[in-house]
Amino acid sequence: MRRHAIIFWTASTLAAVGLLVLLLEPGSRMSILIPLIIVGVVYLLYKFPPRCLSKRPKVKPSKRTAAKMAAKNAPVRKSSPAKRKQYPFQVIDGQKGKSDPPDDVPKYH
Repeated sequence: MRRHAIIFWTASTLAAVGLLVLLLEPGSRMSILIPLIIVGVVYLLYKFPPRCLSKRPKVKPSKRTAAKMAAKNAPVRKSSPAKRKQYPFQVIDGQKGKSDPPDDVPKYH
């Protein structure tokens, strides 16, 4: 892991020194300006794509799909509450996550 950090910081330092030397030379300002303009244009096209590129072809849904979408977007009707069935089962409370049981109940059988 330490080896990767050394390589990263060495490459970062060399890149910074190279950029500084490139900016200080009088004739090389144009050579750095062109890539910066290209990167800026690509970034703007990525962030704000032209409308002609972002359009998707219009696909007409089938009757079945249109019916499903209409049913999905239709307002939900409130129906009367359904009656619950009575099952012969009983819920037994567990001990997980509860505080200590009362003192009158023995812990063991």
